[in-house]
Amino acid sequence: MPEELGAYSAQAMENRILTLRGQKVILDRDLAALYGVKTLRLNEAVKRNKDRFPGDFCFQLTREEFTRLISQIAISNSGRGGVRKLPRAFTEHGALMAANVLNSPKAIEMSLFLVRAFIKLRERLSATAELEKRLESIEKSLISHDIALRDIYRKLKPLLLAHEPGKPPKRIGFTADEKSKFYRA
Repeated sequence: MPEELGAYSAQAMENRILTLRGQKVILDRDLAALYGVKTLRLNEAVKRNKDRFPGDFCFQLTREEFTRLISQIAISNSGRGGVRKLPRAFTEHGALMAANVLNSPKAIEMSLFLVRAFIKLRERLSATAELEKRLESIEKSLISHDIALRDIYRKLKPLLLAHEPGKPPKRIGFTADEKSKFYRA
C-alpha cells in the first residue's frame, strides 16, 4: 500500500461507510478527502456529469437523514459554520464513478482502496449472516431436545413418586424374611 494511504486504514474507511436507505454509502465529504479534493470540487464534477450518477450511484440526503447523521457521527451544525448544504451519499459504484470523473491518479488509486474496503465489509456481513443461520439451527435443535427431555421427565416422574412420602417404598420380589412354609413341596 503506498505511503499516501497510510492515513487511511481499511478499518477507518469501513467506519466511514454508512447504511442509508438500505445501501452502504460514503458521504461526499469523506469521499472528497479520500480522493484529495475539496468537497465543493467533487460535487461540481458530479453536477457536470449528472448522467453518470443515477439514483442508485449517488443521492442527496433528506433533511431528516441529515439530522440523524448529525447526532450519530458528529457532523457540525450549519448554524455554527459547518455544513450548509445537504450532503450527497455515494454507493460503491458511485464512488468508482466519481474517481473516473475526477480522473486524477490519486482518485484512481484511492478508488481501488475504497472498493477493497467495501469488499471487506460485504465479506463481514456475509460471515455474520452465516453465523446467524447456524445459531438459529442450534436454537431449533435445542428446542427439540428440550421438548424430548420434558417428555422423558413427565414419564419418569410418576415412577419416582410412586410411594407415599414418609413411608418406605413397597419392596418388590422375594425377601429372606418371608416364611418358608409357603414354598415347601
